[in-house]
Amino acid sequence: MDTSYPREEPAPSRKRDPSPTIIAVGPAVVPRDHLVWSVFNTIYMNLCCLGVVALAFSVKARDRKAAGDAEAAQHFSSRAKCYNALATAGSLLLPALLAGLVVTGALHLSKLAQDSVDFLSYQLSMGDGDDD
Repeated sequence: MDTSYPREEPAPSRKRDPSPTIIAVGPAVVPRDHLVWSVFNTIYMNLCCLGVVALAFSVKARDRKAAGDAEAAQHFSSRAKCYNALATAGSLLLPALLAGLVVTGALHLSKLAQDSVDFLSYQLSMGDGDDD
């Protein structure tokens, strides 16, 4: 045990500064503008004008991309994609639903007509037996 005075204090240890973190930045991700899809929805499947709204957002996304504002371009691109998906889904699902209802209605009407014919033929056959 060391009891000598004055005690020598150890030299303060110098902490090494951590090396700076280097992040490799690749080429910036360019957002898609979905312009062709929007034009298609506007011309062929314009359900509740969603295609026109999608086209407006697609043009805004293209303008922001050309101006170099990638964040706004990404925002408008995601909106255009959402409206395009809604327009496409609505334009495909509504006719399919309508066709299903027409087929179901036709089957129901044919069964109803068959039941009516059966009922009338039964009534007529009962009426013929009473006249004898």
